[in-house]
Amino acid sequence: MKWLRRPSWFALLLTAAGALLFIRLGVWQLHRADEKDELLRRYAAADAAPLRDFAAVALTPPANAFARVHVQGEYLADRAYLLDNPKHDQRGGVEVYAPFRPRDGERVLLVDLGFLPGNGTDQAPQLPALPVGEQTLQGLYLPPPGVGFEMGGDALARQAHWPKTTIYLNLSQVATDLGAQLYPQVLALDADPAAIFVREHLLDFSSMPPARHRAYAFQWFTFAVAAVVILLVLHRRRPTKPSDKS
Repeated sequence: MKWLRRPSWFALLLTAAGALLFIRLGVWQLHRADEKDELLRRYAAADAAPLRDFAAVALTPPANAFARVHVQGEYLADRAYLLDNPKHDQRGGVEVYAPFRPRDGERVLLVDLGFLPGNGTDQAPQLPALPVGEQTLQGLYLPPPGVGFEMGGDALARQAHWPKTTIYLNLSQVATDLGAQLYPQVLALDADPAAIFVREHLLDFSSMPPARHRAYAFQWFTFAVAAVVILLVLHRRRPTKPSDKS
């Protein structure tokens, strides 16, 4: 190619390394989009799934589905955890979790009671009393909310009164706080029109939905193309001026 000067090995290696890195990042973003699409599909299918006995999936939840279960037992009296960072149409409020001991269960099950809207102040909403005696619950047996970077250590250990508030729900910290082993997932109760809680248990991909992963993938692939174009532009031969031939 007469219009192109031979690039140095360093330029070729740098361009190849950069382009391969960008392509790899783009493929990774596409994989993440596919994974979230699959999670959304499994979540939608769970609503129509038949109820299963909690004991059958308690310690070994299905890897390729979200189990819809029913369980009998009792709530632990006067114990509740308030997750202070859920998003429900940008309203203030908390997601409320209560420990529940299944009948004949060896561990404690954390139950997601639902979202309790705020009261227009910085104070936590007033919680209704938990029902006493044996209860029959049903809902989706789901992984707990993701834990982000926690600053300041275990917030639950520093609180002496219930309910306790946290911005990240860490099952290990809850287990330590209760002095009991927990089941590996939480029970998100089915919607109940008579309940004060709002139960819209949707997978929260608002900050990074599948479509955004695909947009980032396109961006990375564009960077890979740009790296090659920059190499070609920097090494193209400049047209010879007539004065240069004399």
